[in-house]
Amino acid sequence: MTTLTALHSRWHPGEQAVQRMLGVPGQDNPTVHGLKQAHGYRVNASPLVAFGALDEYGRPWATVLGGEAGFCRPIAENVLGVNSIADARFDPVIQALFAVRAAGTSDAKDSGMGPPERRIIDEEVIRPEGRKVMAALSIDLETRDRVKLAGRFIAGAATGTTPGVANLQMAFAIEEALGNCPKYLNKKHIVPHVPTPELGAGSSTDDGLPLSQEAVELISKADLFFITSKHGDGTMDVNHRGGPPGFLRVFRNRKSNVNNDGADDGGLVLVYPEYSGNRLYQTLGNLREDPVAGLVIPDFDTSDALFLTGRTTILVAERAAAYMPRAKLAVRIDVTEARFVRDGLPFCGRVIDYSPYNPPVRPLAIEKRDDHEDGVDGTANAIVMATLLTRQVITPTISRYIFRLTPTENGREKEKRGGLYAWYPGQHVTFDFSSELDHGYSHMRDDDPQSLNDDFVRTFTVSAPLRAAELVEVETGQDENGMVSATPGQRVLRDDAEPELEIVVRRHGSATRLLANWNLRVPLEIAVLGFGGTDDFRMPLSNVGNETENVFVAGGVGITPLLAQAAGVLGTANKKGKLRVLWSLRAEDLLLAVDAFTRISGLGPVTKLFVTGMSDDARDKRDLLTTVKNLGAGVVKRRMVKDDVLEVGEKGMRKFFCCTGPAMMKALLQWMEGEEVVFESFEY
Repeated sequence: MTTLTALHSRWHPGEQAVQRMLGVPGQDNPTVHGLKQAHGYRVNASPLVAFGALDEYGRPWATVLGGEAGFCRPIAENVLGVNSIADARFDPVIQALFAVRAAGTSDAKDSGMGPPERRIIDEEVIRPEGRKVMAALSIDLETRDRVKLAGRFIAGAATGTTPGVANLQMAFAIEEALGNCPKYLNKKHIVPHVPTPELGAGSSTDDGLPLSQEAVELISKADLFFITSKHGDGTMDVNHRGGPPGFLRVFRNRKSNVNNDGADDGGLVLVYPEYSGNRLYQTLGNLREDPVAGLVIPDFDTSDALFLTGRTTILVAERAAAYMPRAKLAVRIDVTEARFVRDGLPFCGRVIDYSPYNPPVRPLAIEKRDDHEDGVDGTANAIVMATLLTRQVITPTISRYIFRLTPTENGREKEKRGGLYAWYPGQHVTFDFSSELDHGYSHMRDDDPQSLNDDFVRTFTVSAPLRAAELVEVETGQDENGMVSATPGQRVLRDDAEPELEIVVRRHGSATRLLANWNLRVPLEIAVLGFGGTDDFRMPLSNVGNETENVFVAGGVGITPLLAQAAGVLGTANKKGKLRVLWSLRAEDLLLAVDAFTRISGLGPVTKLFVTGMSDDARDKRDLLTTVKNLGAGVVKRRMVKDDVLEVGEKGMRKFFCCTGPAMMKALLQWMEGEEVVFESFEY
C-alpha cells in the first residue's frame, strides 16, 4: 500500500539540476510539511527507523534503531517520541546527538570515538540550542512500507550508559515527510536484540581505515544500507538503498598514499548503482549541492554495523560505465572515516523474500568476471519466461495480452526452496524487458526521455485467475468455467504446467509500445522476475461469517485487480460475496467496460460507472452507453464525488479497495478519512 501526499514543497537547485541532467519531466514535489496522521500511524507500525545527524565537524552519519513496532511514535502534534536501547559508546549518531563537551577542553580527536572530551552523561537531559538538525526513515521490511522524515532534535536523555548500551528517550520535531519508493527492498522479519557493542578490528585507528576483512565481507553480502545527506545547514535527508546482495561494491580499500604528484591513490572507495526509483532524486540533489554522505550498513544476521562518512561523486553515463559497466548512474563514496562495530544494533532479522525488481549485481570494471558482460539482460534472474501468444485491442489505447509461461532452471530451483511462482487473483507480475529494450546508455533520448536510467523492469496487474487444472493441492473449489477463485492455502503449479497469464494494460511508455507493435508471427519472450502484491488487496469470497461489504473504487485501467477476483467474489447463489464497484472511466474507454461486463457475469449489476469526456454529438459513445446499461450497470455522466463514495454501504460495515491514478487517489483518501481502506498505486 502507498499513501499519497499533498504537493507542497519546491525543489531546491541541486534536485532541479539532477532532474534536468537525467531528463526527468517537470513534476511537483510530493513532500508535505509536518507529520500527517497517516504518516504517524505508519511510523508507529514500523519496527525500524534509520536516523541521520551531523557531528561537530558538520559530517553526516547514519544509524538504525528499533527492533519492534511502537518504539517510535507520535507524542504531540508534529513530534515523534523515540524510546530505544542503543550503542552509546561507538554509534556516531548517538554520539552526535547526546555527547557533550567538558568545559575548557580542546577539539582534538582521539581513536575512533570522536573528541576525547565529548561524552554522554547518564540521565542528563540534552536540549540543543536552536534544535539540532536531523532526519529519519521509518521502514517496515515485511510490508516494504517506508516514510522519510526531516526535522529537528528537540530534547533527549540516555540512561544506563556505563556498560555502553543506553536506554534512549528522544523528541524529534517533524518538519517534512514523504512516502518513499519500495522497489528494491527485500522483505525481512525483524526481532529485537540486546546488543553488546565491541569495536571491530581496524576501527581502533584514527579513521578506521583500511577496513578489516570482516567489514569488507559485511559489505559484500549487504542488500540494504541507509544513506544520509544534507542541504546546507538547514535540512537533512535519510534514504535507503536496496538491491541484490553485493550490489554495493568495494572499489579500493587500502591505506591513504599520497604520491609524488600530491594525489592520493589510496583510501576506501565504494561504488553503488542508482536504480530507477521514484525519480525525485532528493538524495542525489543533496549530493550535487553538498557532496558528503553518511552510511550505515547493517548485518541482519549478526547485528554488526559498519558506519561510514565521506565525500561523494555522482557518476553519469560514461563516467558510471568506467566504474561499473552497463550502469547508467552510480555514486562513488570516498570514505574519510569508518567504524565497524560488532553486535552494535538492537535488532536482527531474517530474509523472507527478495524483491523481484532487483537487477543482477553489476560488478566493477576492475573485477575479474567469468560471465559474459554483454549477456547480462535480466534473464539470469528470471523464474519464468513469458511467451506472447495473443493481443486483443479493446480500445485505441488499451489491449489484452496473453502469455504462456515456461519455468526456467532458476525458477525450478526456487520452487524447490518453497518460492513458488503461482500467483493469487489480484496480484501483479514483474517483467524484465531489458533484453528487448536496453540498448545501452544514450546521452539524449528526445523520443523517450524517461528511458534514461531505465532498468526496463515493469509491473502489471494480472487480470485473470489461474485455471484449476494448472494447480494441485489447492484448498478451494472452482467455478463452472474451471477457474480458481478462492484464496488457496497452498498454490502449487503442476510439474507439466505451462499456464497462461493475462494482463490488460494501457499503451504508455516503451514496454507497452513494444507489446502493442510486436509482430505476433515472431516469437517474443520476456523474463518474469516474480509475482507480488499486498495480501490485504484480496477480497473475501463469501458472505458466510462476514457482513462487511467490499467497495472497489477504480479509475480507468485501475479496474484490473478486480478483473481477476470478481468472478470468485460474485460466486454462485449459495456462496456469494458482497461487492459494489464505483468505476470512473473516460468515454473513449467505454469498450473496456463493455468487455469487462460481458466477460464477467454479474459484474455489471453491481457497478456504478462514472463517465467523463462525453460529448453530446458522440453517437457511437451513446450506443456504447446503452450497451453498458443493458449489461446491468448504472451510468452517471460526470466525475465521481465524495457523496458517491460515502453513500455506498454503512460506515463500519464496509471496506474500500482503491486503485486509481495519483490525483484521484489523493481525493479518495481525504474523503475516506476514518474508513477501512486498502489501495494500490500506479506508481509502484
